[in-house]
Amino acid sequence: MQTSRTNRSAIGVVFFVSVAVSALVVLWGVVAPKGFEAATNRLFDHVVSDLSWLFLLAANLFLVYVIYLGLSRYGRIKLGKKDDRPDFGRLSWFAMMFQAGMGPSIIFWGLAEPLSHYVNVPFGLAEPGTEEAAGVAVQYSFFHWALHPWAIYATAGLAVAYFTHYKGEKALISAIFRPLIGDRVDGPIGKTIDVLAVLAVVFGIAVALGQAGLQITAGLGQTFGLPTVMLVQLVVLGLTTAAFMVSATTRIEHGIKWLANISMLIAPLLLLFYFVVGPTVTQLNVLTEGIGDYLTNIIPMSFRLDAFSANTEWLGSWTVFYWSWWIAWAPYVGMFMARISRGRSIREFVGATVLVPSVVSIIWIAVFGGAALRLAREGQASDIAGTVAQSPAAGMFVFIQQYPLPVLLSIITLVVLWVFFVAGADAGTVVLGELSTGGSSNPKVWVRLLWGLLLAGVAAVLLVSGGLGALQKASVLIGTPFTIVLIGICVAFHKTLSKEHAPYLAEPSYGRSTEPESREPENRDSGDGDSEDSEAGDRRAGGEEHSDERVHLR
Repeated sequence: MQTSRTNRSAIGVVFFVSVAVSALVVLWGVVAPKGFEAATNRLFDHVVSDLSWLFLLAANLFLVYVIYLGLSRYGRIKLGKKDDRPDFGRLSWFAMMFQAGMGPSIIFWGLAEPLSHYVNVPFGLAEPGTEEAAGVAVQYSFFHWALHPWAIYATAGLAVAYFTHYKGEKALISAIFRPLIGDRVDGPIGKTIDVLAVLAVVFGIAVALGQAGLQITAGLGQTFGLPTVMLVQLVVLGLTTAAFMVSATTRIEHGIKWLANISMLIAPLLLLFYFVVGPTVTQLNVLTEGIGDYLTNIIPMSFRLDAFSANTEWLGSWTVFYWSWWIAWAPYVGMFMARISRGRSIREFVGATVLVPSVVSIIWIAVFGGAALRLAREGQASDIAGTVAQSPAAGMFVFIQQYPLPVLLSIITLVVLWVFFVAGADAGTVVLGELSTGGSSNPKVWVRLLWGLLLAGVAAVLLVSGGLGALQKASVLIGTPFTIVLIGICVAFHKTLSKEHAPYLAEPSYGRSTEPESREPENRDSGDGDSEDSEAGDRRAGGEEHSDERVHLR
């Protein structure tokens, strides 16, 4: 009974502190948007000038670590119990992870980023607008969207999946630190970590929802001539919110999975169309040469800071911004990846979360970025680079106008973007529900709906007040302390694996009990979560019993 009261108290702390801090930040952005923007810009400038080295080293560490886990003997470990089977087929599993991790962003940035680097070449490595600039642009676009960001997500996701599905811990970032600080994870330290994770998810999803309003409105303006005014943006936001709220009342199998499958069915068809109708040979050349340049220069790019240059504007606008953004999103994407990965092995997880999406991102950039660069170099769409500089989303629709059936293609692109945003926001409510209810695997529906309303409210308020860009900077700033959290996750996870899976004294590569254990099917409709308090002790006990079951992995 005491344990139950303690858990409910802890739930209240994380939930109410997170809501209170979020409200204060949003209030600041509404009451004094210019002051809020100035403060976040100033803080971010300090991060770029003083901590860029930390982000680069950390991102490299995460990439090396997850690849090591996938290739090592630990790769055989199953993320679950002996009788656990994957909840989703491989295609649906990958589709849901990809839409949560990159989804709508890669659709327009896959085209916009190469064009941006073409006219503003990284580190002055080539003369802008030249053939060499195009090569550097593709190379750095691959760098920013392949391997490193996915490794950041996988670092959080793999640890959460192991501790949740294998060891029976609750789905909380703080639970991973139990091997390092023991039961103090149930106290203020653990709650601080979880509050930080909640804030990262809230700000990140709110920014994404706000961007949905801006980007889809830009597409509607380019395609149908609709005015890109606040009313249209709010209508788009309202429709997106209504859709993901409906999805939030269903199970993952009926909501997010269905949406992800739709988007991952249409998106490849778009890709195939532009590959066949576009400059196919150029796109294949861009893919081949770009991969070669990327692999040849991945180490220099991964460590380049221009240490003796006083100008860090490009680095802060791109690589450091990206790395801190991906790190800030790691709680959301990583926890959702963990949520849907029960029954997979560590090796499968690494392959599906790092290697496969990296290949997809590279192909997408080669097809769309390669075609856009070809248009820019031949002067067939002289305004496309300028449009991209003003609005990456609008640039995508200017690009579409150069191809047959532009209206139909624009509508399809808008639908894919919208579905990606809806599925991503729904996944965000899943993660927020888990984090704010003590790690419940089935948070109550009203909790998820409440978070959905709060997310939409934050996005709407900041759209109206003009504080969305400042909130994005604030979200990125959360990546700074969370970098330390992710490094701690690596240490705690490796300590656990080394102790429990030593070569001469290792656990079986399945869950915590050799006895078959029935698992109730997930039921998000009931949104119950009432049994989580009673399950906590059983899970810990199961984890302790499991440490006595030893077999050789060799």
